[in-house]
Amino acid sequence: MKAKKFSGTGRRKEATASVYLLDGTGNIVINKKPLEKYFSRSVYVKDVKLPLELTSTDKNYDVFVRAKGGGQSGQAEAIRLAIARALVLSNPKFRPALKKAGFLKRDPRVVERKKYGRPKARKRFQFSKR
Repeated sequence: MKAKKFSGTGRRKEATASVYLLDGTGNIVINKKPLEKYFSRSVYVKDVKLPLELTSTDKNYDVFVRAKGGGQSGQAEAIRLAIARALVLSNPKFRPALKKAGFLKRDPRVVERKKYGRPKARKRFQFSKR
């Protein structure tokens, strides 16, 4: 019997994550490194595991992730979204719980671009009357 493979893509800020769920024992591998080695802060580790814990599938799937771009927080949230999308493909009954928790919504906030004549996006140089 061939193992079932579910995939999902997540984005946040400048980060992109491709996730593959395979039947397994709960291992999470990001860019060929274990989850705890890849993320230095435990907050990001918890963030990545949230959709699996919510659906009680944290011991049913092995998760393989390819993450690129952005920083650690952006990558963690992109991975969370990708895992949630893959879980919905694996079982549509997970959708209401994941949607209620807000794991299926992409966070659209990105850094605003810098404008010419200004030091940053909105900051202005000090005004001098004389």
